Amino acid sequence: MPQPMEVTLGNESFTLTPKTAIISHKSTANSAQFLSSILEKGFHTKPKLKQKGQGIELILNPDLETELGKEGYRLKSVATNILIEAATDTGLFYGIQSFRQLLPSDFETKAYSNKTVEIRGVELKDKPRFPWRAFMLDESRHFKGVDAVKDLLDQMALIKMNVFHWHLTDDQGWRIEIKKYPKLTEVGSHRSDTQSSRNSPERIGAPHEGFYTQAQIKEIIQYAQERHIQIIPEIEMPGHATAAIASYPWLGVLGTTKEVSVTFGKLDDSFNIADDKVYEFLKDVLTEVFELFPSKIVHIGGDEVRFETWENSKEIQNKIKKEGLKSPADLQIFFTNQISNFMESHGHRMMGWNEILGDQVHEWDEGSNMNVTEKLSETAIIHFWKGSLDLINKAVTNGHDVVNSLHSMTYLDYDYKSIPLSKSYSFDPIPEGLEDEYHDKILGLGCQMWSEWIPEVKQMENQVYPRIAAYAEVGWTMKANKNYENFIQALIKLEKRWELSGISYHEGFD
Repeated sequence: MPQPMEVTLGNESFTLTPKTAIISHKSTANSAQFLSSILEKGFHTKPKLKQKGQGIELILNPDLETELGKEGYRLKSVATNILIEAATDTGLFYGIQSFRQLLPSDFETKAYSNKTVEIRGVELKDKPRFPWRAFMLDESRHFKGVDAVKDLLDQMALIKMNVFHWHLTDDQGWRIEIKKYPKLTEVGSHRSDTQSSRNSPERIGAPHEGFYTQAQIKEIIQYAQERHIQIIPEIEMPGHATAAIASYPWLGVLGTTKEVSVTFGKLDDSFNIADDKVYEFLKDVLTEVFELFPSKIVHIGGDEVRFETWENSKEIQNKIKKEGLKSPADLQIFFTNQISNFMESHGHRMMGWNEILGDQVHEWDEGSNMNVTEKLSETAIIHFWKGSLDLINKAVTNGHDVVNSLHSMTYLDYDYKSIPLSKSYSFDPIPEGLEDEYHDKILGLGCQMWSEWIPEVKQMENQVYPRIAAYAEVGWTMKANKNYENFIQALIKLEKRWELSGISYHEGFD
């Protein structure tokens, strides 16, 4: 899990025991230590590390990159040894993940007591279909904490997902420490109450709070790096900014936002992008984000700006006239390009939801163009969440790379009636009708865990698992190799792992 590119079964098996050695060299030392930790969990003794002989051999072979890319690997199990070979450390890591799945589901638990494991003779040749295989966690609405994030990273690594999209700021909470602006967490990480259900005036009657210190973020980044996962932070702008504005009211357009929002949805206030001081604030925040995160991509959100507020703001309207723009949508693109240029000047690249193209997506339609005349910088990555094929065509023909996260197929807060497991599995990030010449502009997919109505970790797990496994296979497995029945059989063993790990998952496949 996910299904490899090529599988050849053999007639003989390899007998794994506590005496099985890991054959490794200096270049594969990190991979050897990782594999050693897995075997130690099962056999309760550290395996020997050798430079030659029989056992499990780890080889870095740069020549394999031509055939299998940077994430591909080969795994071959015969009676005398197991070979895991790749062009890079990442490929070796994924080869080891596949080896882990050849072991009993309970191998890595304290209860495991067998002294031998028969590894079926098999040869795998494998590489991913897409380079971007993402899971998004929204912690602005409900904070989950370090342990929950690490558990998610562990499970992502096992099924070869490689991007953790971390939604850290929004109207209902600011979750990242910014040292230059301490009130963002002193004020912005706390809300007095929470709306109890959609469109309801009822409140749960308790405050909610939490944020990550920069030290904690560095700890999580290192944890992710060890699992070959890139973390993409999302810092929302210019909308979904109430928590920041409550912390520093001069940031807002309305001048009336004093508290972090206790309700969800599309709110009226936004950053006042007609004010130069607000630009400086955002640049200061992004500078600290750049220093924290190794990733060269930062997500700015960019969705659901209330243009009605901008239309009624004299300051915003004067800014539109001053810059020779035609509409609020043009102003958003103008602003977004300024942020993009700032990021590029610091060696970074901007990503945002598809509204940054100028198409405001509403619940009642599939995207409406507001006479946009400005053109978004083509270096921006478009994160597609709603709309028609025309929106993706607009993005790719203008030179943009796209990550496809169509909400009706990938939103994990949707219930299993809306998105059953089979529907998750059927998703194709390359939409039907997209011309072949643009297929390589689709970087891959993301699946999103929005948390407005999902406050508890166990509740979140039930929404995530098992559908995350389906999205992992969507991102990794070649389309011709996908088979839902085979996926379900592999999932049964994976669910046993989750159960033993204490992870709650939705029972039943549809």
